[in-house]
Parts: sequence; structure tokens; C-alpha cells
Amino acid sequence: MVRPMNPFEIITEADARVIEPGSTVELRRGGHITPLARDTLRARRVTVVSVGDPPGEDLLLGNDVRSLTIGSDHTGVGLRRHLVQHLRSRGLAVTEVGPDGAEPVDYPDIAREVGEAVARHEADAGIVIDGAGIGSAIAANKIKGVRAAMCPDETIARYSREHNGANVLTLGATLVTMEQACRIVETWIGTAIREPRYILRLLKIQRLERS
Repeated sequence: MVRPMNPFEIITEADARVIEPGSTVELRRGGHITPLARDTLRARRVTVVSVGDPPGEDLLLGNDVRSLTIGSDHTGVGLRRHLVQHLRSRGLAVTEVGPDGAEPVDYPDIAREVGEAVARHEADAGIVIDGAGIGSAIAANKIKGVRAAMCPDETIARYSREHNGANVLTLGATLVTMEQACRIVETWIGTAIREPRYILRLLKIQRLERS
């Protein structure tokens, strides 16, 4: 049976637990199902029918980071190599882009390469390194589907993921040590956006991008 109610904007775990088993519900255009709710809906054999465009599921791509593309300009080669080694030692798949030496390259080109890999879902997330990390964030954010954040510390790294669903991290090679960068990256990839209120706000950002 179809549940007699207006389409959901978002289906949370609490919603999923009170939906009648075996029923069908509608999800509003641009709506979202949280990860825990999806498991509960499956267990209760609830069918979800999208109304209009497919739901914004791509907002959660990168929550479970298993693959990354990491790039840098000439100022971040050393830090990039250090992070690549660190991430691969954790069993993550890492694609490395950027120069091998000190010959100058333009950070927008590297940011574009990393950002497009994330936007095409070739990587769960991306990291871009330049001198300060600011320019790379600006450049990466010009690519549709990219949400880049420059994170100078662990707190900002956590907020950028938990509150804003960032899928590209930018770092300033002149602003952080290698040890600090590793801690920032660990915090960043280990944090996910889960709360419905944050997902709803992110959906609004996605709609701005599409408008």
C-alpha cells in the first residue's frame, strides 16, 4: 500500500521505523534517505518512489573514503608525497597528480584535475596542496559537484565534513607541518555528514549549483 501522506523531503531513521512494513512511500524531488534509514527501510521491505528528479544521493558519496586523488603544485610536492605514503599505508587507493620537482606549475590546473576526478566519481574524495590552500579551494569549487574546503586544523576539517559534506580538502604547504597535515587528513576522511539538518542544508547548496 502507498502511505497516504505528502512526499518526504528526507527520510530519517526515526521516520523509517514508523513506516508500515511492506508499504510504498514517496520521496520529494531532491530528497534524501539517511544511511541508517536506508537499512531500516530495506529490513521493513518499504519501497521508496522518487517524485521528479532522483534524490540527492551524491551528497553522501565520499562519506566512506576508500579512494583518493591527491595533487599539488610545486610548493607541495614534499607534503604530497608524505601524505600519499601515509594514506597508502592505511590501505587506501591513492592516485597522485602534479609535478615531481620544483619547476613552477599553476595550482588551478592541479585543482581542476583533482576536482574532476571527484566529480566524475573516479575517487571518493580529493586533496589539493598549494602554498596556502586558498587558491586551490577557490579553483576546485568552480567544478560542478565539488565542495572544497581549505582546512588549516583538525577542527575545521571535522566541520567541513560533518556540517558541509566537503569532498575535496585543500592544504597550505607553508602553513602546516607534515605531522599536522596527517592529523588533518585523518580527521577529514574519518568524519561523515550524517545529521538530517546538515543534509537538508547541503541539498539547498546543491540546488543553488543547479539553478
